[in-house]
Amino acid sequence: MREIWETIEQDQELTEEFRTCIERIYKDRGRKALAAVDERRVKRYLDFYVVVGHSNEYIVEGDFCTCSDFLFRGRECWHILAVRIAERTGIYESYDLWYQDVWKP
Repeated sequence: MREIWETIEQDQELTEEFRTCIERIYKDRGRKALAAVDERRVKRYLDFYVVVGHSNEYIVEGDFCTCSDFLFRGRECWHILAVRIAERTGIYESYDLWYQDVWKP
């Protein structure tokens, strides 16, 4: 899997081969992550990445996410996976703002 991540980072392209690999390895989480990237629901702010989920926005920083899946199960969620894909392909909305300044609890 490491090789495919390196390839997508080098090519900066979301190929069918990569999509198939993500879906095969990550199953439903992979499909959700790819859908978020395709639908441009990954946002990059000056301080965080934010993924727009089905009912909320989730802050992702490195291997941490504010979603309940991550917080309660302590595992990689589809939001983190979406950010990894978006970072390597450049497919995200970019905002020249600090998310903490626009965040509404």
